[in-house]
Amino acid sequence: MSSMIGEKLRVSIFGQSHGEAIGVVIDGLPAGEEIDAQELQAFLDRRAPGKNKFSTARKEGDVPQFLSGVLDGKTCGAPLCAVIHNTDTRSGDYKPLSQLMRPSHADYPAHVRYGGHQDVRGGGHFSGRLTAPVCIAGGIAKQILARRGIFVGAHAEAVGRTKDRRFGTVELLKEELFLPLSRAIPVLDEGAAEAMQNEIEAARMQGDSVGGIIECAAIGVPAGLGDPMFGGVENRLSSALFGIPAIRGVEFGTGFAAAAMRGSVHNDPYRLRDGKVVTETNHHGGILGGITSGMPVIFRVAVKPTPSIALEQRTVDIEKMEETTLRVTGRHDPCITLRAVPCVEAVAAIVLLDLML
Repeated sequence: MSSMIGEKLRVSIFGQSHGEAIGVVIDGLPAGEEIDAQELQAFLDRRAPGKNKFSTARKEGDVPQFLSGVLDGKTCGAPLCAVIHNTDTRSGDYKPLSQLMRPSHADYPAHVRYGGHQDVRGGGHFSGRLTAPVCIAGGIAKQILARRGIFVGAHAEAVGRTKDRRFGTVELLKEELFLPLSRAIPVLDEGAAEAMQNEIEAARMQGDSVGGIIECAAIGVPAGLGDPMFGGVENRLSSALFGIPAIRGVEFGTGFAAAAMRGSVHNDPYRLRDGKVVTETNHHGGILGGITSGMPVIFRVAVKPTPSIALEQRTVDIEKMEETTLRVTGRHDPCITLRAVPCVEAVAAIVLLDLML
């Protein structure tokens, strides 16, 4: 099943953007783990739509309903199933698009793959709406990891050409990791927030959209997690991260910039600190040979511009097999990056908890 990830912690996502509900089944959670409902809802609210003009106007409460796996606020060992009911759908917006292939959407390959039977309403199972149940699983995983001294956080490092500063790669404290959570625009430097808002607004007013970069980090991760060659931490994180719609690239540590560096600069010298082996620098992003080194795990993802834009675009009418044009109507984010920040945290937490179990 392609909508399932994990080995010891199995997470399965179901539903469609405009269906009755979307949800998640999590198998393998340790029994007796408390789920703080208020903390989980606050995490889901960071991803939820309709919060401001920089996100879609679709309003969904995204309040999860637990059908199984939880008893008296704690996991009971049974598979956990949670659903979120869709309450603000406008499926009529998508009726004209059933035969017009939207550029940079999954419409055409899905049409070929499923013989035209795919749910096109709001993108169906391809929609970013499906990241809400991912965040249920990730929010629970974050709480369990925190009790084990592992903390995950992320921020919008860039929106278009506007950039935030980067996380510290060696001495990364919880205060810095969680700083973006306290801000409407999830950045480290408040000065970057206004510039990002201006860039998003400029694109929105032109009927266009803008992409960005998200930097994510996990601290407290012990050394020794992961397996070579294809079970490495980078492998498993990358595979799961590409399940988030609109992710176009992933890099760890220094990433692609390492290609322009010499080994004498890129190598991270080992040191001893308080009886522990550490590195002076962290170009490797906390992972070597697919195995965690004990340093902060740091990676970045590239998020493409929202493909649903108001500008006229060229396309093909798949029924008539004619070239034509279309304008995408409906309610769409002018920038996906901001709401994708907690989604990246969620995926990282799911993968790390799976590795820990």
